[in-house]
Amino acid sequence: MMKKILLVIVIFGAFGLGFWLGGENKICKICPPENVNFSIMWETWQKLKDNFVDPSKLDEKKMVYGATAGMVKEAAGDPYTVFFDPTETASFLADVTGQFEGVGMEIGIKDSQLQIISPIKGTPAERAGLRPGDKILKIGDKPTTDMTVDEAVSLIRGTAGTEVVLNIFRDDWKEPKDIKIKREVIRIPSMEWEMKGDAAYVRIYQFSETLSSDFTKAAKQILDNPNAKKIVIDLRGNPGGYLEVAQDIAGWFLPRGKTVVTEDFGDDRENTIYKAEGNAKFANWPVVILIDKGTASASEILAAALRDNRGIKLIGETSFGKGSVQQLEQLSDGSSLKVTVAHWLTPKGEQISGNGLKPDAEVKITSQDLDAKKDPQLNKALEIVGEMK
Repeated sequence: MMKKILLVIVIFGAFGLGFWLGGENKICKICPPENVNFSIMWETWQKLKDNFVDPSKLDEKKMVYGATAGMVKEAAGDPYTVFFDPTETASFLADVTGQFEGVGMEIGIKDSQLQIISPIKGTPAERAGLRPGDKILKIGDKPTTDMTVDEAVSLIRGTAGTEVVLNIFRDDWKEPKDIKIKREVIRIPSMEWEMKGDAAYVRIYQFSETLSSDFTKAAKQILDNPNAKKIVIDLRGNPGGYLEVAQDIAGWFLPRGKTVVTEDFGDDRENTIYKAEGNAKFANWPVVILIDKGTASASEILAAALRDNRGIKLIGETSFGKGSVQQLEQLSDGSSLKVTVAHWLTPKGEQISGNGLKPDAEVKITSQDLDAKKDPQLNKALEIVGEMK
């Protein structure tokens, strides 16, 4: 009997509930609404313990984490709102360092399907020929139906030198294909640039911690180059990153005080407006921006900010449409909750999430173009910026 009582104490404590024991009042820090009945969960818990064919396999900690993860997934219905156990939390936090072991691609869920947002330059995913928009049907022998992004990431990542098989379907394929990829240590670049005629071609790969300083160095070189008169910003395949970094980059192209993006928290909560705070050195330069299905999150923020404030043209394909803000809430045992707290609105008040940004000049890249190493999107961008004064 004592064992059962202690079990109830542990589980109730994990969910922040209050209870009575031996006349002593245990007050919870966070209690559920009075109309919420948790008895069905405890009933299921006990029936599982009493009737499962091999009760020794029932790890009580995993049961708590599983119940919590299921609650978050089913209640929120949002692929970006996820519960992480302590191990998953440590892995998630390691991602922000810009180095991990895996195949090197950003993935997301669109139209209820797990797909590739973008392979990262110079990684096994790129070398294997994976492309933005490729649908991932299976990881190994596990179908991805109803799989969260973070569950998929945990299966795709692994020790450098090991292999993972992805079952991929592409819109112009007749049937899916298995693609075997060897994992490596992935180091993610932030950007690079080069001159193309009188245009500085700036390719931004992600809005990482280092991009602000890397862009500052590149900007000084561009400003000092007597041949540089115009800029093409390439955000294709850019899965995003830090909002504040996108704000920093926007400050090079927009006058101070111009709205970069608005965080809409819904209901009656006050929105947060992020404004340009930079030196606006390129505010009068002719600029065009390249986007595609792999342009997501912070890269969509930058593209929309320059489009809405300056009428800068977007060239390529409709962007991914990842326009929500996640916040990581640390929990008491090392677990965490990544929860969507807001949606991003463009300076003109349009919601990015689920919609993406439509290009002013739509240009697609075919498989034949890629095989021939042709880039009609970049060619169109250079053509348009070349006509600008």
